[in-house]
Parts: sequence; C-alpha cells; structure tokens
Amino acid sequence: MSHVDEHVPAHAHLLALAREAAARAGALLRDGRPADLGVAATKSSPIDVVTEMDLAAEKLICEYVAEHRPDDAILGEEGGTTEGTSGVRWVIDPLDGTVNYLYGLPNWAVSIAVEQDGETVAAVVDAPLRRESYHATLGGGAWRIREGGAAERMAPRPSPPLEHALVGTGFNYVTAVKTHQAAVAQRLIPAVRDIRRSGSAAIDLCDVGGGRLDAFYERGLAPWDLAAGDLVAREAGALTGGRPGSRPNGDLTVAASPGVFPLLQPLLEELGAWHD
Repeated sequence: MSHVDEHVPAHAHLLALAREAAARAGALLRDGRPADLGVAATKSSPIDVVTEMDLAAEKLICEYVAEHRPDDAILGEEGGTTEGTSGVRWVIDPLDGTVNYLYGLPNWAVSIAVEQDGETVAAVVDAPLRRESYHATLGGGAWRIREGGAAERMAPRPSPPLEHALVGTGFNYVTAVKTHQAAVAQRLIPAVRDIRRSGSAAIDLCDVGGGRLDAFYERGLAPWDLAAGDLVAREAGALTGGRPGSRPNGDLTVAASPGVFPLLQPLLEELGAWHD
C-alpha cells in the first residue's frame, strides 16, 4: 500500500476551495456593479469604483483562503500577498478584464490558480456574465460548467492550417508597448484567418482549451493573468509556451491547438512579439 502524506492537500480539495472562492467573488462583482458604472457622474470616477470592486473581490478570496488554509502563501494582483509555510501558493486575479467590467462587456473573470511546490495543480476561471466557469487539475483534464449545467470536458478545435487559424491577443496600456504590439499584429494578420482581442487573457486561454479560439498570444502578462488559464488550456489538450523552449511568462505567452502551436510560436519569435 502506497504511503500518502496527510500534510499534502489533494488537488481536488484545493480545486473545490478555489471554485467556491471564485464563485463568491464573481457574484460580488456581478451583483455589486452599479448599473450606471460606465457613465457614472459621481464624486469618484468610474475607475475608482472598479478599483474598489477589484479590491473587495480580492479581500473576499484572501479571507476565504486564510480561513480554510491559513498556512498557504498568497500572490494577489491587488497586493493581497502573504508568505506561507505549507508549500502551497494561491495566485489570484480578482478581476481579469477590468475595462470590460467598466464598460459592461461580459468578458471578465475571476482567476485563481493554486501552486504546490511551484507547480500549478488546480485552477479556476469564473466568468459570471458568460454564465460559465472553467477549471482544471494537474493530470485531471479541463472542464467547462455552464450555469445550471453539468461539467463538460474541454478540448481544443481540430487544428486548421495557420492561414485558417483564429488568434486571440491583447495589448498593453503603455502607449509605446502597445504601438509595437500593434505592429506585430499588423504583420501577423495576413498569415492567419483573423485576430480577436477580448480584453481578458484568462478567458482567452480557456477559449483556446475549449475550442473557441485556435490560438492566443500576448506579451507582458503577469503571473496572475496567466497561471489559471494556462493550466486549463494545457489540461484541455492545447500546447502552451513562451519563446521557443520557455514556459509562458511575461516576455511572451502562447497557447494553441497542437497543430497550430508549432507554426505560430516560431512566427511570433520572428516577428519580435517577445520584446517592446
């Protein structure tokens, strides 16, 4: 009989906590958003309201994690960062797609990844206005749950030729960086079917895993932007990486169906998608 270390949490246990935390934060963001947020003429700007909601969602998640797993580390986008002693770290983006949230567009999500000894073992991306959530565990596949429905196994689309691939991307808010990214996209567009820019990297990565995009790439993503979506995409059957030979990181994140990835990654390298 194999020995199981009782101090090492099961991936399913971590996923269950992550899903509950994400669902609670997603409900807070959905229900707490003022109906007139995009045009609010109040003493505070709409951006301040979004920041307030962002911080409230992260606080909710951090408190939930601390209640159930007080010894774990937390890396949060909004500064909710704590050191832990358990070897488990929670990587949290409480609101991925803040501009979409501000404008009332549906593509925003709560993204939570759980790392064990540096490897992502559980992930959830909850997209309330899509009425869907996506989750994965290491070695356990990736799953989509529609509101009120059962879990469905996720898989990429059959790989098309590169010229028929629908590719998602994103742009930085810094003008100089965005300008270079636009130049890369301009050169890429003739080589693919088309480009989409949804405003949420977490959702884009899940959409590669779920067959709604053939590929996705972006420069400048932070760990909390990509950690959960990367595991969902990989467990669904997509390939992910950064520059050739690298894992996804701030220089470049690429995800694609297995037949598209080896064509797209070297092209992005050639086009300089990994630098500003």
